Amino acid sequence: MQQVTHVIYDLDGTLLDTEPLYRLATQEILERYGAALTVELRAAMIGRPTPVAARILVETTGIPMSPEAFAAERDARLATLFRTAQPTRGARELTAHLCARGVPQAVATSSMRHSLEAKRAADPEWFASFDTIVTSEDVVHGKPAPDIFLEAARRLGAPPEACLVFEDAPLGVEAALAAGMLVVALPEPGHEPLVAGAHRILAHLGEFEPGEWGLPAFGR
Repeated sequence: MQQVTHVIYDLDGTLLDTEPLYRLATQEILERYGAALTVELRAAMIGRPTPVAARILVETTGIPMSPEAFAAERDARLATLFRTAQPTRGARELTAHLCARGVPQAVATSSMRHSLEAKRAADPEWFASFDTIVTSEDVVHGKPAPDIFLEAARRLGAPPEACLVFEDAPLGVEAALAAGMLVVALPEPGHEPLVAGAHRILAHLGEFEPGEWGLPAFGR
């Protein structure tokens, strides 16, 4: 295993347990039209910038809404829900451990800026501990293109090969691998075959052992 010196995290489903909130807000809209959010549709949407994910949903389900209208309604509902978002299992402990030991950390999220601000409100001090946060609006191409991870590495001053990425979404794993980075996948149940290319697959961040990757071990 090559030496890891910098860490990059996806946000939704990786650091923040927001995926149930996305599912709730999406399903509330779909139920009006007798449509359902299937596992396959979730896999196609997760990790993509909102405009792209909204277009996929509307085209797949055929609901009588434009992608823009769907995104606007869902975002309005999520603005309230995001303020209740909690860290995923092990997220606070891992990020605090690495921060205290001087390991540079970034967030690379497909969220748009207005969405990110709603998520920050849940724990502003925690978000302030990251060296940089890159959103989908900071790059030309969203995941599965590698742009967002390469931009995070650039801001951290790190070569891609020295970066370790944590991702829950199959498209995010694809993007990080395309960037030439090491990847730990944290997939939703049922998505494990879709992230088989990751260097490690874990159920949650609490299972991660930083010492195995050349990072400061817990207890040191």
